[in-house]
Amino acid sequence: MKFAFIQAEKAVFPVAALCRALGVSRPGYYAWHTRPEPARAREDRGLAVEVAAIHTESRRCYGSPRIHAELRARGQRTSRKRVARLMRRCGLAGRRRRPFRRTTDSTHGLPPAPNLLQRQFTATTPNRRWVTDITFIGTGEGWLFLAAILDLFSRRVVGWAVSDRLTTPLPLEALHMALAQRRPQAGLVHHSDQGGQYVSDDYRALLDGHGLVGSMSRRGNCWDNAVAESFFATLKVELVQGTHWPTRAQLTRAIFEYIEFFYNPRRRHSSLGYLSPIAFERQWHRQSRRAV
Repeated sequence: MKFAFIQAEKAVFPVAALCRALGVSRPGYYAWHTRPEPARAREDRGLAVEVAAIHTESRRCYGSPRIHAELRARGQRTSRKRVARLMRRCGLAGRRRRPFRRTTDSTHGLPPAPNLLQRQFTATTPNRRWVTDITFIGTGEGWLFLAAILDLFSRRVVGWAVSDRLTTPLPLEALHMALAQRRPQAGLVHHSDQGGQYVSDDYRALLDGHGLVGSMSRRGNCWDNAVAESFFATLKVELVQGTHWPTRAQLTRAIFEYIEFFYNPRRRHSSLGYLSPIAFERQWHRQSRRAV
């Protein structure tokens, strides 16, 4: 370490003075300087560059597990512990999510649907179980409300919408998008909280018109809809945290880019074997075709 310090500072101070100050010999320094770099150190230096590049590509969100998975997908065989060590050396870290916050107003007195999901947050095929929720994000112009629908099979966001008003048309727009993109068969379980938007006549009519079966969390229980809550927590950490959005339009563009260009096609999920939602669905479709 002393020799490395001398190497870094020799452009500013004489080598002889640095050696005296650090209590090492000049011959020892020059022997170290001319010695070939160890293969392991050379590999670490190259790998650290790749780790830093992946961290940047992930919007500085990935920790060592996802960076390790990305390296393996690129043909780089190394250990997760080595990745973690290099991240610490470079001062890199993944972003951590905050606890859930309750945002639902379920004091409307309208009858909710039964909880058919019962915290079974998996599905064996696409378009069998969807979860949805609404959150809000602050901007310089006021709140922007975001509704999103996720397929529990792949955690893919299949429908979303934003508005400056927390009214029924917001989740209706997200549901219209999901129905147009996915065209699910009748019987799909659609799970939400007991918010007034989801128990409204218009929303229930759209569900019924496409044969979707409504399911709702127990009142005030965010864990009954944990996957949707988790998505919003992830989005706020990876996109919103530490950033000021002057206008709703700027935040809307950022949400579009995050969902359509990062979260769905690229972001690796631990629950999907560190595949992205779209990659996970493509893998399932390939395996299904081979099985026929």
